[in-house]
Amino acid sequence: MAYTKTNVTIIAYLIGIKMDIVRQIGEENPELIEKLKDNKYCRIIRYLCKLRTNLMMNFKNTDTEMRMNLKNIDKLPWFDTDNIKQLEEWGYHIIKPNGTSAKYMESINKYISDNISNCKELFSEYVNWSYIKDIFTIPKFTQERVMKNEFAKYMAYREFYPFQQYIHWQPEDCGGILFNDSKFFSIIYRQHNDMYISKSNYRDADEEVKERIYEFINDTDSVEIVVDCENSNPYKLCSVIAGLKRHEISKVQKIILFDDIHTDPGWDMIDKFVSIPVEHIMVDRVKEQKSLVDIKMTATVCMEHYQNRVSSFLLFSSDSDYWGLISSLPNAHFLMMFEYSKVSEAIKRTLAGHEIYFCAIDDFGTGKIDEFKKFVLFRMLKKYLPYLLQYNGKELVTKIYHEAKIPAEQNEMDNFYNKYIKTLKFVADDGGKMYFEIAK
Repeated sequence: MAYTKTNVTIIAYLIGIKMDIVRQIGEENPELIEKLKDNKYCRIIRYLCKLRTNLMMNFKNTDTEMRMNLKNIDKLPWFDTDNIKQLEEWGYHIIKPNGTSAKYMESINKYISDNISNCKELFSEYVNWSYIKDIFTIPKFTQERVMKNEFAKYMAYREFYPFQQYIHWQPEDCGGILFNDSKFFSIIYRQHNDMYISKSNYRDADEEVKERIYEFINDTDSVEIVVDCENSNPYKLCSVIAGLKRHEISKVQKIILFDDIHTDPGWDMIDKFVSIPVEHIMVDRVKEQKSLVDIKMTATVCMEHYQNRVSSFLLFSSDSDYWGLISSLPNAHFLMMFEYSKVSEAIKRTLAGHEIYFCAIDDFGTGKIDEFKKFVLFRMLKKYLPYLLQYNGKELVTKIYHEAKIPAEQNEMDNFYNKYIKTLKFVADDGGKMYFEIAK
């Protein structure tokens, strides 16, 4: 099992680690790094954190140069003058007349404390923001004793800080707090006497699994994704696509969803969050108790193969009945993607015996599809806004997660409640009509 590095890439950038190391940490997600570099608020925090670390490392030298040689912070070689200049242009008054290291430290800490919340949206609903914020902010930093203790701690255990960049934590020899998201959250939560248990959010499929999918896509002239919506999950499908390289996944011609009225509501919205064209086929029922999704999907795949000359299919389903389809198209190529809880050992043995590759969509973590999940949850929540006062807020959160069919730990639902339910606004339009509005 592999683990994601999305959150540790963000942290590495924000705390001011050198860009070549940030790129190594986030090598699988270069788009994220470019997004961080383009975000003014991220750059503000990064520049301030770099200043703070360099000031800690050169505290006495800075004081000496300012007092004895009348040099200010922008004239000293251990500070990034370009960063200081940019912060000044943005209205952050870094350079101060008759400054001291202590005064500069207090000013930088205040700027970080005032601005770190601008980066809150970078982190997922399932993350406890107060723990992230605590990495950057130093409580009671105006008190001399507090900063002396932080300085002494940093100088004594500097090798335990991530790439020697200062963060507010209890340093420990953990072999690298930014190794991956799983390790990072385990340590941070533990230091707050808490346990991080949302493992599905930060796990990722092994590179071997991804390479087999890439080989399957690249070794064919034409490939489509076909999905049995009754026996698959929209969030996990989206996680698979988000977890694969954009270049390879762009070779997939389209996604065909075979849906039924009783399936997850997320299927209606998935086309807004994937880059591949989506064809959504709703399969009507002749008898209410009998679904015809498998028949419709089988017929469509046959037509795509024989009429439209599609040679390969990524088949998302855990239903063993599809062996009948696979075995009936000997010239087509299939890669089957299932869920652990739904697939039988019999179909896995059959596929393996015929050298047909298969893998589990559960192995792809859901940490990269936060916007998709939030979109679905908001849609569920808006349905209840006219009747909001009839519900207990926390019970309503549980209800909409259940209706959206999004599995979540209690801490994620608590974060959603605190962020979106407790902050609902009662507003009026120009005509005087009153309604609730979600604060985004």
